[in-house]
Amino acid sequence: MTGALDRYFVLTPYDPDEVMTLQQAAARARKSPGTIRNWCESEGLGRRIGGEWCVSKVALEMYLDGEKRALGRYLSGDRESNDVVSYFRRFDLRAQRPLNAR
Repeated sequence: MTGALDRYFVLTPYDPDEVMTLQQAAARARKSPGTIRNWCESEGLGRRIGGEWCVSKVALEMYLDGEKRALGRYLSGDRESNDVVSYFRRFDLRAQRPLNAR
């Protein structure tokens, strides 16, 4: 699955304020850290940085809300659509478009 995740723009550009640990994400989702790690791998909700899993608050919230279209846009690098921007605003984050996004 690593190859598939390489094309995702999760946590890109990197903003430490957007990051949650596996444990924080697990508490938010009321799931185990292992489940969150699996979601990071299968759904693109996070990525490994410095050997540790970092979970996107934005992506996790979209996933928990069932907002698959918004999540798909986020993962493709869209930081301008209203549904994507609304999640960044929810966490008082600035939505910055990745340089290499389509």
